[in-house]
Amino acid sequence: MSWDILIQDLPGDVASIVEIPDGFRPQPLGDRRELITKIMEVAPTADFSDPAWGQLETPDFVIEFNMGGEAITDAIMLHVRGGDPAAEFVGSLLHHLGRRAVDSSAGEFFDDAAAADSFARWQAYRDKVIER
Repeated sequence: MSWDILIQDLPGDVASIVEIPDGFRPQPLGDRRELITKIMEVAPTADFSDPAWGQLETPDFVIEFNMGGEAITDAIMLHVRGGDPAAEFVGSLLHHLGRRAVDSSAGEFFDDAAAADSFARWQAYRDKVIER
């Protein structure tokens, strides 16, 4: 179970995902090797020994980077687990990559100001499920 963040080539001129035009088709994010290099500038300890499925382990959180098996990457799904610093890291990563993302828990664009609350709601849900 993870807090999932989908990075894609999303339009920068809309405020909400409902404003994305029906015919919009995201362009590829780019060469997977180049994307990994950029990710490692922010997360130098990330392990991309499997370039399709990288992982960053910190004392506070773990993020898996699902990049797919193709040389040209269409999207990156972040599977986030752990503690509060993860939300801030995701925001920093997105800014570094110059990309937008969808916070699947919120059903909306990732927003730095709302990310901590979204992640906290996900953590509460996770804890409730684990208790069962």
